[in-house]
Amino acid sequence: MIDTQPIHIFAPGIAEAKDPSAGYFAAVRLEEFSAESLAATASYSRKDFYKISLVTGNTSYFYQGTEYRLNGDEWALIFTNREVPYRWQVHEGICSGYACMFTEDFLPLHTHLRPADWAVFNGNAQSVFKLNKFDKALFTGLFQKMLQEQISTYAHKYDLLFLYVLECIHGALKLQPEPENKSSAASTRLANSFKTLLAGQFPLAYPYQQINLRTPQHFAEKLAVHTNSLNRALKETTGMTTTQLINERLMLEARALLVHSNWTVSQISNSLGFEEPTHFARAFRAYSGQAPSSLR
Repeated sequence: MIDTQPIHIFAPGIAEAKDPSAGYFAAVRLEEFSAESLAATASYSRKDFYKISLVTGNTSYFYQGTEYRLNGDEWALIFTNREVPYRWQVHEGICSGYACMFTEDFLPLHTHLRPADWAVFNGNAQSVFKLNKFDKALFTGLFQKMLQEQISTYAHKYDLLFLYVLECIHGALKLQPEPENKSSAASTRLANSFKTLLAGQFPLAYPYQQINLRTPQHFAEKLAVHTNSLNRALKETTGMTTTQLINERLMLEARALLVHSNWTVSQISNSLGFEEPTHFARAFRAYSGQAPSSLR
């Protein structure tokens, strides 16, 4: 009988892998983690990581009730999110390759996209890709760039690392077959139109600015659809409701203004469309776990 062992991915020195203005990012070589070193690095395990793995070896990946088996020199690119459980088993030899992991707040504040907006992470589309030699070389090059950049002293290295992550995501999306479901395509178009409208209201540059589209009804009227249709399309494509997406983007803008501007809490509250600063403070605490004044 072949002895199997689970594989977990940990980030060495995760305390040093933080973007000073945002969240965490770390890239690793999987072969650096032997069975003995895994126990020693267990303290670095993070449940809030999104992960992208480029893997080869005699191993199995178990996800949503399906086993994905790799044999010998086969390579796979695999995306895992925070919500769906998964596990690895190595059947013989070692599992080698690369992985990168990051928290949701690693993404720059200026983008309206979040990890769960991409199909590879939201559990509703293909997230495991077996690669040919050409694709394996392409993604290997990206991970090697990540490893090199994360130890550099370049002041804007996290911006570059984000772009490498984005290139991995779009490279994988290109490997997916074109959707045949017309309903799904329509939902995607509506969701993208919503995201464009939402993102177009930011960033706020002056205290007297105020966002115009603040509620699901506002967006539905602008897009000429029923609020239920908009909510259904967003739920299908992002896993989140219209209200949740609006609130998330408002809180991201609030965080940016609290950290990077000298606006008062009252000015920020007014610009974001809250009737009272106390309503804003309550919403921000519910989202971030801290009061606006504490973050500042």
